[in-house]
Amino acid sequence: MLKRLAFVLAAVAAVLVVPAVGATVSALGAFDALYAAGPPRPVPAAAPVAHDPAKPTAVVVVGDHGAVVSDALAPYEILAATGRFNVYTVAPHRDPKPLTGGLDLVPDLDFAGLAARLGGAAPALVVVPAFPDVGEPSTEPVLAWLRAQAGHGSKLLSVCNGGAVLASAGLLDGRPATAHWLKVDDWAVEYPAVRWVRGERFVDDGTVVTTAGILSGIDGTLHWVERLAGPPVAAEAARAIGWSRYGTAVPVHPPAGMPDAAAIVNAGFRWNPDTIGVLLANGVGEVELASVFDTEGQSLSSRTLAVSTDGGPIRSRHGLTFLPRAALGAAQLDRLLVPGATRGVTSPGGPAPEYVHDRPGFPYDTAVSGLSRHTDVATAQWTAKVLELPTDGIVFEGDAWPWLPTAVPIVLVLLGSAAVFVVVRLRRNRRPETI
Repeated sequence: MLKRLAFVLAAVAAVLVVPAVGATVSALGAFDALYAAGPPRPVPAAAPVAHDPAKPTAVVVVGDHGAVVSDALAPYEILAATGRFNVYTVAPHRDPKPLTGGLDLVPDLDFAGLAARLGGAAPALVVVPAFPDVGEPSTEPVLAWLRAQAGHGSKLLSVCNGGAVLASAGLLDGRPATAHWLKVDDWAVEYPAVRWVRGERFVDDGTVVTTAGILSGIDGTLHWVERLAGPPVAAEAARAIGWSRYGTAVPVHPPAGMPDAAAIVNAGFRWNPDTIGVLLANGVGEVELASVFDTEGQSLSSRTLAVSTDGGPIRSRHGLTFLPRAALGAAQLDRLLVPGATRGVTSPGGPAPEYVHDRPGFPYDTAVSGLSRHTDVATAQWTAKVLELPTDGIVFEGDAWPWLPTAVPIVLVLLGSAAVFVVVRLRRNRRPETI
């Protein structure tokens, strides 16, 4: 009996090991791809940016290992669109920083350069996005800098799990704060000195505003604009990026320890994901760029590759510098997405361009709607959920479920079961007959 039980257990393990190992490798690869560093490239010279000493300065800080693309770019465009601030991206060093999905940002200034520009003064507002290495020693240069700025009077805004960055710097001890619904319970264990709040889009604690899921950063940024420049300026900035929910109560998802089933299937069983080129073009909006890279990246259904027509750097609408990872004609792509208002793109020998923002509306709404058409509704709904994007303005259409990756483990289990059945029959046939 024990031998039979051992054989059954071994057979079950043999049947499950291939899909289990494959899912583990695939999921790790999917998450690693979000923050993968780009190839070495020359760093372009800093572009001259006019500085108005009569305006307050707001900065978006990025770690050496990068940041979540929407956490960084959405607040940047909102602040820049107001015209009321000097707005810069800063980092410990001025070299390319990978934003999620492989969009490489060259910061405007390093910490020393910012200090020189401000004459040693601290910026009025510091925006802190989520870092992939939060809690690791590699973030210490940013943490030390944040402590110094806060000590000199800078107001702080954390976006999404940027709350954990502030917590790791000790800047939230004893204060109410929030973070992404998928991680806030984990942060409560790791940083128990913080009074973590659930179910709020943002938490205002005077000099510090923390926000929940990724696009909650839009509400938190507009809240700071309202406080620093007035409600009419905030309302105009919201209109500039197409955010129609300014001044309304936007629901927040409750904490959850696990992703949706569609995300698990996409991460674990899309073993050959599509490579999607995202065309970088001069003048593209920062929110438009982020909407494509974050929608595709958070879906876990594909890999994005930043390309430009000639492989050279581009400048966005408000002056950020981005480096592509390939020239359009040299990249092997399954699809080509074109953010923003750019039209007339040619891709000889490559996939036809798909103009993501070819209809009016908030850029993320149209990006997620396009995702539902090209993947499936369940994946698009998961993506909206993890982005903390309200779905009332999104048209979901396409297949209901990611059927093809779902079929992978089922087929593997069936094949494994068939192999075990054959082995059992062979074992029985080889037994000597007894009289």
